Amino acid sequence: MANFDKKIKRIGVYTSGGDAPGMNAAIRAVVRVGIAQGLEVYGIHAGYIGMIDNQIHPLQLGDMANIIQRGGTILKTGRSLEFTKPEGRQKAVNNLLASKIDALVCIGGDGSFRGAHALWEEFKIPVVGVPGTIDNDIYGSDKTIGFDTAVNTALEAIDRIRDTAASHDRLFIVEVMGRNSGFIASHVGLAGGAEEIFTPDGNTTVDKAIDHIKEGIARGKSSSILITAEGQKPGRAYDLADSIRKKTGMDAKVSILGHQQRGGSPTAADRILASRMGAAAVDALQKGYCDIMIGTEGERLIQVPLDIVTKNEKKTQMDLISLANLLAT
Repeated sequence: MANFDKKIKRIGVYTSGGDAPGMNAAIRAVVRVGIAQGLEVYGIHAGYIGMIDNQIHPLQLGDMANIIQRGGTILKTGRSLEFTKPEGRQKAVNNLLASKIDALVCIGGDGSFRGAHALWEEFKIPVVGVPGTIDNDIYGSDKTIGFDTAVNTALEAIDRIRDTAASHDRLFIVEVMGRNSGFIASHVGLAGGAEEIFTPDGNTTVDKAIDHIKEGIARGKSSSILITAEGQKPGRAYDLADSIRKKTGMDAKVSILGHQQRGGSPTAADRILASRMGAAAVDALQKGYCDIMIGTEGERLIQVPLDIVTKNEKKTQMDLISLANLLAT
């Protein structure tokens, strides 16, 4: 955690990386709390891309009307290769200084926070991070903005798929998002009654899944649902289905939920979390705290240094997978 003693008058807010439901609620909180505390608030369009391209504009109270229920981000988002280079970061900082931005609120994930940390380390631009990612893979925070919505979106789809699986006595493999994170898979697997859950850091194998399915068939089960996190790229479910077919002759149907999990109106939980985190980020800057992320520990908001956040990996809750397997027997 770092401190700075400069009195801030103007802050910038941006969203970066993958969009997540609830980002607009966080933007709204930053703007309205900032203005209530006598600050000017500027929006930076498309994250680090807009920082480099000087797409920086003032935000007013009225700009925040009717956005809390909207998915995505009104500020747009993106990933900037140019910002990973020193000259790109220098260009971004030059634009921030020209716009008289005193401090920043970064709403995003791990990659976004590495960029935010670099802005403080290299240029002493005060930054506070707000974790916005459906993957829930940010170290130092129990919850991230968008995760609850993504889980519920996936769960609704899985419930529908289970109806079809039961009607046709079929095996379905449902692929959810999460890249290297198994949080969405473990949560929807438990909540959706999945027979097996595959995650990048889990120990489930195809053979174990087959044994589990056969045990269910022996007890009279006529359909099964397997959940898998996408891994490094979408399409892992097809590899699993092919492997099961070759080993058993079973015809496994595949459903890849894809980017629909990132869209849609945020749940109440995500709106509340985003509002609390956005407000806390502004309060932290006003008190002279920076180079931190606003995280959660239980229901309590906490401050975690960005270098700790970016240097550590958050592990999947394997106990949820074990419980899901037990309950599916």
